[in-house]
Amino acid sequence: MKNFVVKTIANAGALAVAVWLLDKITLTGDSTAKKAGTLIVVALIFGLVNWLVKPVVKVLTFPLFILTLGLITLVVNALMLLLTSWVCGKLHLSFHVQGFWTAVVGGLIISVVSWALHVLLPDED
Repeated sequence: MKNFVVKTIANAGALAVAVWLLDKITLTGDSTAKKAGTLIVVALIFGLVNWLVKPVVKVLTFPLFILTLGLITLVVNALMLLLTSWVCGKLHLSFHVQGFWTAVVGGLIISVVSWALHVLLPDED
């Protein structure tokens, strides 16, 4: 359970950095508390998308991983971020990613920040 909470906090922090750095990734809300709550829910959705959908996409695109020496990971991460944005839109959450290239850069930012936060935050393992 602790591991789940740590990963969710790391994802929320990484998403916050992407929202802060990129104008085309938006998170709106009336107050800071509402934005923080929305960010936690978006982090949960992002984690769920990465847990359910990403492995299937990685298996289906395995030959492209070999051909591109792993660079297709940037595209897969961008697609997971776009899917998260779409799900948030369906759930009427105020998180939106505008455009594929924004999603690529956002996915890269989220990956780097999330990795750094996982290194810094305590974990069960």
